Amino acid sequence: MTASNAPASDSPPRGPDHAVLALERFLPYRLSVLSNRISHAISGIYGDRFGLSITEWRVIAVLGRFPGLSANEVADRTAMDKVAVSRAVARLIAAGRLDRETHGDDRRRSVLTLSEGGYRIYDAVAPTALAFEARLLEGFDEADRALLYRLLDRLDADEIRAEAGLAAMAMADARLSATKGDAA
Repeated sequence: MTASNAPASDSPPRGPDHAVLALERFLPYRLSVLSNRISHAISGIYGDRFGLSITEWRVIAVLGRFPGLSANEVADRTAMDKVAVSRAVARLIAAGRLDRETHGDDRRRSVLTLSEGGYRIYDAVAPTALAFEARLLEGFDEADRALLYRLLDRLDADEIRAEAGLAAMAMADARLSATKGDAA
């Protein structure tokens, strides 16, 4: 049963003191669940064969498309935790799948590229991942696919705007709390 067709009896109990968050209709939850299911399905392609975690594959995938990024830039492009990316990068370097070099004159900044072994994995997994995507979208005609990608681009931009608004609200709340604390 999918989240969108759950029976009404699955509704949370309503009480006068509790908000209702219908997860089956809450977009962040739905996107997260779908992303997790897709990621785990694709991880079967590279997990067993190459012993990669989802985070390690994402690092390889990003560097296969955008070589020469720093670990922080990989984390920014994937919206993954910087510590998780840093650990994945360290494991991939130790396994000979990534190369790290200092960036030009800035000795503090290092850039990452796939090694020959990293490219072998990328070249083996990318076509299978693309085939999975094609199967996933086979029920969508070109107009539906174009609409899906437009909506995803719009959600991406709107999320950045909403996140900035949320940060501003949190700062205002903190200032208000500090002001109330000063008045006491």
